[in-house]
Amino acid sequence: MPATHNESHAYLPDFCAASTLFVILLVSELVAIVLSIATGSEDFLTTLSKISFFTIWLALLGSAMLCVLRRHLERLGTMRALIASFFLLVGLCLALAELAFVISERLTPVPIIQLEHGDFLFRVFAISAIVVALAMRYLYVSSEWRRSIVLEAQARVSALQALIRPHFLFNSMNTIASLTRSNPRQAEEAVEDLSDLLRANLAADKSRTSLKQELEIAAIYQRIEKLRLGDRLKVRWDVDDLPMRALIPGLTIQPLLENAIYHGIELLPEGGEVVVEGRKSGETLTIRVSNPVAKGRSRSKEGNRMAMSNIRQRFDIAYGGKAKVDVDDSNGQFTVSLSFPLEGHDA
Repeated sequence: MPATHNESHAYLPDFCAASTLFVILLVSELVAIVLSIATGSEDFLTTLSKISFFTIWLALLGSAMLCVLRRHLERLGTMRALIASFFLLVGLCLALAELAFVISERLTPVPIIQLEHGDFLFRVFAISAIVVALAMRYLYVSSEWRRSIVLEAQARVSALQALIRPHFLFNSMNTIASLTRSNPRQAEEAVEDLSDLLRANLAADKSRTSLKQELEIAAIYQRIEKLRLGDRLKVRWDVDDLPMRALIPGLTIQPLLENAIYHGIELLPEGGEVVVEGRKSGETLTIRVSNPVAKGRSRSKEGNRMAMSNIRQRFDIAYGGKAKVDVDDSNGQFTVSLSFPLEGHDA
């Protein structure tokens, strides 16, 4: 199932994921080692094998249960979900302990568990309650940390939306003003394009949008800048290989095109060509935006850094480390490459 924006607010990890299961099994084995050492048994390996058998089965069953119930639990809210998970896991520990005790008593010639029934269950309850409580505490802290990251990213998106460069607005208005006398029809179209672009930039944040919508916004920006720069600006779109229904974090391509024009094309007296190309390779999409660099001329890189940092952070939150944002400024070209998983209905 594709990741959604709500995944960033999740306070329980994806117990169905192999990476999560690996960590859980590793922690359960560490717990088994600690408990084996704590018993002080002379036959350490035998004790470790018994405890490991119990903890690993417990880890597998607990992960399977929370994998199935995760979405239902998270509907309860953070605290209720963590409390419910605590009691479910402790209850599972006691149920598995009871089963182990019965098997040890009835199905083996010599009982494996050398403790009284009540004493064994009490010890399992105490140890499981402590371990599960620590795990729930970790999940809560991790949830709050992820939540703070999401809020910071949303604040950066809002700042980026509001930070439409003043020079772009002034230049666009001056261009429209001159067109009102020479070409009123083109001036009207430019006003409509500027209105559409402002609406897209200042609208309420959408975590994902279709590639078609994102490319349309970028094309609107290109048309407005083309009126001002004329033949100095050329943009080559090579995106036919991209599935237009695929999803991408909103406000991704247009800021890259804006940076390519502002930091590249405008500084070249003869202008240049911005290339936007996209490729689909299996379940991965790659989009590159490249522009020529003016040697010996540059503008403040603060705005460019802010846009790149914003895109990197939103991609990291949206795809959980499965996406890459690379920059290459060699060979007289500045190229930004975005690689991210293919997501979207009928993409």
